[in-house]
Amino acid sequence: MLVETLAVGPLQVNCYLVACPRTKKAMIIDPGDEGERILEVADKLGFQVQMVVNTHGHFDHVGANSLVIEATGVELCMHRDDLPLLKVAATHAGSYGLPAVESPAPKRFLENGDLIEVGDLSFEVIHTPGHSPGGICLYGEGHLFSGDTLFAGSIGRTDLPGGDLKQLLNHVRTQLMVLPYATVVHPGHGPESTIGREKSVNPFVNGDY
Repeated sequence: MLVETLAVGPLQVNCYLVACPRTKKAMIIDPGDEGERILEVADKLGFQVQMVVNTHGHFDHVGANSLVIEATGVELCMHRDDLPLLKVAATHAGSYGLPAVESPAPKRFLENGDLIEVGDLSFEVIHTPGHSPGGICLYGEGHLFSGDTLFAGSIGRTDLPGGDLKQLLNHVRTQLMVLPYATVVHPGHGPESTIGREKSVNPFVNGDY
């Protein structure tokens, strides 16, 4: 699997370009900002973008949806429960003085257990509400793209509309911590980690909360 990570926008969201090494077919996960840069990198690497996936609908993860989708013509995929957040994402960004760009509507709604295929690669959708109602993670090929559900040493904030700490902790502990120890975790912000490391050092995982 080929993974290119770009920290984009003022909130330094991790945008991931994930590609099949044989076919070079790729998906873009969370194009939060700097759409032109994302597309330039994809073109330089020879990736054929097949879809855009939003792990959730917060403005910092969806800000370049419009530019990327208009340029590529691909479909936008996300969980249905975050559609209300997507619809107000531009307004939310504007309230922080950031560029307010409306996102196109999703073409495919992802559900827990769905499979996303990118060339020879396959990823399972894991619905992990708590940071937001429609938050998802993508798991496959020994990698977990965890959005704002799980970070290195932490979890997503739950004080925003639709957040629920108890719910998030439950999903992290019962759905993510059961994955193999060697699973590489690619979070929505900050450095990567592994499931094994998080089971050892993350205070939200080991029961301190």
